[in-house]
Amino acid sequence: MNDNLTRLHRRILHAVALLGALAAPAFTQKMPKEDVIDVPAIVDGLCVSNLFQTNMVVQRDKPIAIWGWATPGEEVRVEFAGHSATTTAADDRRWQVALPAVSASGIPQAMTIQGAAASLTLDNILIGDVWLLGGQSNMEFELAKVENGALEIASANYPQIRILTVPQGEGPEITQGFARLHEWSGWFGRHFRKGDWDECTPDVARELSAIGYTFVRRVHKASGVPIGVIDASRGGSSAETWIPEQVLRSSASARIQAKLSEWDAKVADWDPEADLAQRVKRHTERVERLKQEGKPIPAADRSAPADLLPGPIADFNLPGSCYAGMLSPLAGLSIKGTIFHQGYNNALDGMRGVHLYRELLPLMIHHWRETFGDPELPFGILSQCTDGYPQTRDNYLEKFVNAGIHIRAIHYSTFRELHDAGDQNIGFASTYDLRRRWYHPQVKVPAGERIARWALSTQYGFGDHLPWKPPVILSMESQDSALHLTFDTQVSDPQDGAITGFAIAGADRRFQPADAAYVQIGEDDRGRPKFDRRQLVLTSPLVEAPIHYRYAWGRNPLANLQVGGNKDLPLATQRSDDWDMGTVPEGVLESEIEGKLSRKQQNQVLEALRREDLRRRLAEARALLEAHGE
Repeated sequence: MNDNLTRLHRRILHAVALLGALAAPAFTQKMPKEDVIDVPAIVDGLCVSNLFQTNMVVQRDKPIAIWGWATPGEEVRVEFAGHSATTTAADDRRWQVALPAVSASGIPQAMTIQGAAASLTLDNILIGDVWLLGGQSNMEFELAKVENGALEIASANYPQIRILTVPQGEGPEITQGFARLHEWSGWFGRHFRKGDWDECTPDVARELSAIGYTFVRRVHKASGVPIGVIDASRGGSSAETWIPEQVLRSSASARIQAKLSEWDAKVADWDPEADLAQRVKRHTERVERLKQEGKPIPAADRSAPADLLPGPIADFNLPGSCYAGMLSPLAGLSIKGTIFHQGYNNALDGMRGVHLYRELLPLMIHHWRETFGDPELPFGILSQCTDGYPQTRDNYLEKFVNAGIHIRAIHYSTFRELHDAGDQNIGFASTYDLRRRWYHPQVKVPAGERIARWALSTQYGFGDHLPWKPPVILSMESQDSALHLTFDTQVSDPQDGAITGFAIAGADRRFQPADAAYVQIGEDDRGRPKFDRRQLVLTSPLVEAPIHYRYAWGRNPLANLQVGGNKDLPLATQRSDDWDMGTVPEGVLESEIEGKLSRKQQNQVLEALRREDLRRRLAEARALLEAHGE
């Protein structure tokens, strides 16, 4: 199918999806209609984008773009903070003005929008910094659901923090605005108020991203500046859905083009009539079975399906979809920066998802900065969180088989590549040590505080008084059956115990957990050894000639190294090798697997790693017996 036909097909199916959405009731009976105020994205006559409202914060020290819609040719005048600008609505009704940059102010001000026959007034507007939240469910996860969330909620009285959560719109077509509504969440089984700017109160904060709330609370309290926070995260979303479709289609990457081709095929193959026939068949079979069993027919099953579903075109993970539906309505807004926490869904595609993510993440950062008109926009990355039972010495190597570890390593390597290339506004914080077994670990308050350190240090003048960078491994050298690592700072276990988290391997790719020791550099005047805490020596009796290391290489890893002095800055998940998940140890699979391992292949790799774990445990048991003369 050629590109023109593909686009036409996509537009037709998108129209089907839109008509279905318009025909469906806006709210279920779980939310009484009288309790709901629904404001469409665009209304007739003079209007301003729902991005601009009473109670909002506008970005300080940058030109202020304001836009909306009016009658074609209508003159529109906007006044705010002692400045005004006039424009004329275009043929498509859209108008836009730019007001000069103004300094921060916590004094509420009004904005007026005057048309030919009507005017609008937005009150209680503050001037400060606006931060955007991006990512999937671990960013979206609201304050009411996390550990110590109730305490945060009880004290969430910050009239100079303003909160906006963007409704979960989707593409594939670019969206110009968003509605203000009570949006149903199937995940939480309730409605959430979306699309409204609100002052931060306990009732409002409870529904905000826990990471986002903690971040802006710290930034506001430390800076004294009014803060606006816009939550545009969406649970279950993949990185490719947050990048403009046209950017993906213009990419020279074979992996990105393969992903687009897969989705194009899904869209082209979708048959809404055949899907309806299958749903009718299943409905009929279900009703007949209930009748035969003498059971009542539920109200939802008393009539057969009759609606045509849009299929893949309405999937929010269609490449570019979340960008089109949730970020494009914000395009052109002046903001201070963004923090981003995502990766779980890309890990579901195995090493293929990992390789794709390595290309997508820097591409996404670039185009988010372009979306908000600032090539140096501060962008903070929170690394992939924990999932699953903890890694221990007994199961150490079998826990290597998880693509999420590789995604977490890409979070750090992307940060390092940009930072080392001179990007002064890229940030990073680890979260793997905020461990819980669930893939939605509810230890979110410390995660928000860690990324707030980066923002305060680099964007608010706190500098070296507020350290935020993780330790950096400057060099690695293989010598004397050991790996020697040099760091840019002193490192230690915060409890001054044994350092855990490193594994080393030779050319056979047979990793083993490493013993880590500081390099001795002499003795003090009492004859006690002196150590250089910037240098570590990694050894294992089972690895004679190590050439590579991995650190914190588990989805819920056994790892404890941090910046020295208990500064709560963990060494990030990272590795020196480039071996894929199916190639460790060497020779288990006949060839490298680009995609997701089959169940058989995964079991082969797991068994090989378990044998390595068993080999180490037996060696350690023999050494213990020999040490005691047995």
